[in-house]
This record gives sequence, structure tokens and C-alpha cells, in this order.
Amino acid sequence: MREMLKKIIMDNRELTKKGRVADYIPALSKANPEDLGICVIDMNNNVYTAGDYNKKFTIQSISKTVALMLAIMDNGEEKVFNKVGMEPTGDAFNSIYKLETKDIAKPLNPMINAGAIAVSSLIKGNSSEERFERLLSLFRKISSNDNLKVNEEVYLSEKKTGNKNRAMGYLLKDMGVLEGNVEETLDIYFKQCSIEVDCVDIANIGLFLANGGTILETGEDIVTEHVARIVKTFMVTCGMYDSSGEFAIRVGIPAKSGVGGGIMGAVPHRIGIGIYGPALDEKGNSVAGYGVLRDLSKELNLSIF
Repeated sequence: MREMLKKIIMDNRELTKKGRVADYIPALSKANPEDLGICVIDMNNNVYTAGDYNKKFTIQSISKTVALMLAIMDNGEEKVFNKVGMEPTGDAFNSIYKLETKDIAKPLNPMINAGAIAVSSLIKGNSSEERFERLLSLFRKISSNDNLKVNEEVYLSEKKTGNKNRAMGYLLKDMGVLEGNVEETLDIYFKQCSIEVDCVDIANIGLFLANGGTILETGEDIVTEHVARIVKTFMVTCGMYDSSGEFAIRVGIPAKSGVGGGIMGAVPHRIGIGIYGPALDEKGNSVAGYGVLRDLSKELNLSIF
């Protein structure tokens, strides 16, 4: 497995030159666009790595999967999906215009920014600090890493430049979708996106989902298999932004990307995958990471379809 992963990384490293790092969040522009790494963890808890797998990066939109789980745990499925839809969108992840469309009374799904901000507003707690700490605790538990923390530089950079997300928040409040204080919810959202991880961390989260919401190492059930299935389904239909349909055909793995360069994969009952490659394509996905997942899926016959 390790030799295969090394070869896949080597074969796709050239693709890093075809992308560019996210620069609309200034702190993210410091990433090395040539970095590329992978971690695969199987159902026997064997860990396989290759490339720049231990480089730190911020989780960004991959965090939406974990926030969705906590929101459902706190409120139940019915309330969450009364606020956020279940349909994929052909629009960019940070699109705002459909929120003003008369026949759409809520964000289309929890994997776009508007939907994720609405989901973050549903996390319970007596203060924004307590709400975020509950979310961070869940991240730490399912990643098997008690040391996960927020990258303060990225968090402050996102908070300073997140004007479009801020506009979404206030529009959602006006629509009656967002609950509570807008700025407090945005603070939770910016912090969750700024949690610092590596490939092993997100591979562990992917493994947790692949194992139906149960931590493999301890056997602890965190969410029901039904909730885990909901999250994996959103990963298939919406997880790779507006490339999700093409990705489902070419790769066929439930996956969630983030503009920090990460991609998390969860192949049901088989493996969790963590990939890092900060050079992004025009849709916001890791361009070389996409190639790595395509080759890995082909080699191991991982497509769920």
C-alpha cells in the first residue's frame, strides 16, 4: 500500500503546477503550492502515508461535515433540514444570489457557505465560546487528536476578509433561517474553518464516517449510522463544490474538500482518506488531490457506484 501511495503521489505532483493557492484569505496564500500528501487508514486501523502528509493546514469547508453532525445531534434531523435544504447546486460554494430567489426560502444544502453558516447557528450552548468548544471537542474525539486547535492567524484573516460570508449571515437572519446573534454565529464558523489539521487527522474523521459514526479504536458510537449516512450522501452530492457530479462519475468516493487544500474521503466499511494539496482548481478543489483520489479509486476499486 505504501509503495502504491508513493507512486500515486509522484505521478500527480506535476498537477500542482496547474493550480494556485487560495489568496482571497491572505493567510492561506502562504502555503507551498507544490505540497502533496496522503494518509489512508483501513478498518484494521492500519495507517499508510506518503508525500507531505504531516504538513499542517486549516480544515476549512471539510469542517461542514462535523458541524452538521453536531447540529443534528443537538436539534434533530427535522429542525436542521427545515432551515437548510438537501439539494445540490451548480453554483460556487460562496454564491449568494439564490438566497434572493423567491421560491427558495433557505440555503440549498449544508455544504455551501450559506448552508454551513445556518448549520453553525444551530449548535447549542450558553455562549458562542461554549458552542465552539463543543464543536472542537467533537473534532478532537473523532480525529483521535486531543491537540487540535484553531490557527489564530487564519481565523483572524478569515474574520477580517469574510465580507461575503458576513453578508450571507445577515441575509439568512433577515430570512428567518439563522438563529441567534449573527456575529456570534459567524465567529463560530470562521473558527471551525480555521482548525489546524494534517492528513492523518482528516483520514481519521473519514474513517469514523466510513465506520458508520463509530470510533474504530474505542468502539464508541458518536452518531447513529443514519446520521453518518446523511453526511456521506451530502459528500457525494455536494462535497466537491460544483464539481461534485463529475467527481462522483470519475472517482465515486464520498469526499469533502476545503480551500485550505484538504480533501477528506470516506469509503463505507473500507477506508478513511486524508489528502493535502493546496494548489486549487477554479472550483476550489485541490487539483493534484483530485488526481490522487482518482488514481487511488481506480487502483483499489473504491467507487461506491
